[in-house]
Amino acid sequence: MRKIIAALQLSLDGYIEGPHGELDWIDSWEDRFGLLDRVDTFLLGARMYPAYEAYWSAIQADPDAMLPWVGRRALPFEIEYARLAAVTAHVVLSRTLPSAGWAQTRIVRELDELRALKAQSGRDMHALGGGVFIASLLNADLVDELCLVVHPVLLGAGKPLFAGLHGRRRLRLAEARAMSDGLVRLSYVLR
Repeated sequence: MRKIIAALQLSLDGYIEGPHGELDWIDSWEDRFGLLDRVDTFLLGARMYPAYEAYWSAIQADPDAMLPWVGRRALPFEIEYARLAAVTAHVVLSRTLPSAGWAQTRIVRELDELRALKAQSGRDMHALGGGVFIASLLNADLVDELCLVVHPVLLGAGKPLFAGLHGRRRLRLAEARAMSDGLVRLSYVLR
């Protein structure tokens, strides 16, 4: 059975966005999780998918253009990820999103469809987010691993990572690694 690995960046005080959706405290979208060689499918929620598609499509269309969301050109690892995203399967959980712009994207309406995908053969699946989506996966006992990159910043308010989580979950630490710029990567296996 394939694993679903939920991987997110968060502030030290547990937020994945600032109070107004700010992400300016995340200085890079590179693969700090070390998952890209392990996965063949990206999983996203309906709220995150449109911005995700727009960002990576812009880089695919013109890797040298200024990115309006961040006010700079794409970095080399972002260009590499955009190329990977263009050929990697994406699955979006949504009851309302009518369609997706990328040909390699499939919309599923129910968590049971993700459960069926997990039971198929293949490499692991990387659940990118957002927070409500990750909580729904955790509530349905679909997450096998949780990988967090903690940033050394206190936001004080914002969107908490585990809002909407129902009940207690026991985790086993698989890895704790100090990274550059004060970041810490924590990987947990759900029991």
